Amino acid sequence: MDLEELRAFVGVAETGSFLAAADSLAVSRTTLRRRVEALEARAGVPLLKSTRTGVVLTEAGEVLARRGRLMMQETRALVASLREVGQAPAGLLRVVLPVGLPPHLLSPLFGLLRSTYPLLRVHASFSDNPLAEPLDNVDLAVHFGKDLPRGPWMSQVVLRVRERLFASEDYLRQHGVPDTVESLQGHELFSWQGPGGDACLWPQLKGPAFQVEPTLISTDIHLIRVCCLAGQGIGLIPSVDLADPGEAEGTLVPVLPDLVGRELPLRLSVPEALSELPKIRQVLAHIQQAIAPL
Repeated sequence: MDLEELRAFVGVAETGSFLAAADSLAVSRTTLRRRVEALEARAGVPLLKSTRTGVVLTEAGEVLARRGRLMMQETRALVASLREVGQAPAGLLRVVLPVGLPPHLLSPLFGLLRSTYPLLRVHASFSDNPLAEPLDNVDLAVHFGKDLPRGPWMSQVVLRVRERLFASEDYLRQHGVPDTVESLQGHELFSWQGPGGDACLWPQLKGPAFQVEPTLISTDIHLIRVCCLAGQGIGLIPSVDLADPGEAEGTLVPVLPDLVGRELPLRLSVPEALSELPKIRQVLAHIQQAIAPL
């Protein structure tokens, strides 16, 4: 497949217009049309069709557009990475993390990378779904997930954490300590919303998940934790059992630890096109070393 033809097709698919795609790719509309027509000839089926409101994808076009976007992202990532082959880790490392990881867990990792690789700069962004970010904007994705991610990723589990219920001692003194799953119904409940998960279904260590009606649902893990620290309710969150700075030991305590919860693997994933770069491999090794004691 010709990359220029694919780039032209993806541009039209994303903009819905030959004119807009030609402007964004800085080519003439005639050249753009010729490339798309050549790609359709290779495919042997129509990929686009014109309507009164613009250009839309055929069924075959939708299939190619989904995969074509990933192919273009991989290509850009690979070409950009070639400039760093043979060099010590330096330049910009783009890390995407789940929304709401506690800052006191992340600052030691940043300090480790900076002290080990002083020429390395880190751009940390946060996402509800790190694996959904464009590949050409990601060097390393940190995310929770039991299964290997689908798509062009190399992934490994670096830490296994428990997702479980927490509340402050003050809250439990005032509202009572639930001793059954059913008794949770009388409490303020907060739930972390993980990618693809149902925040209203809470897992049991043994037995099926059960339905709840949380008064707060958030993709931000730390927000749920802070609300629990403030004595506002009981929250279901992933935890590595590290206290916040200044937090007295025992301020947050597990609730129904033998009944509610599950194990969540924490993964480090890199785009497959970057997985063999020395920069990425060295950074991964140091991150694993820092996370292992947790």
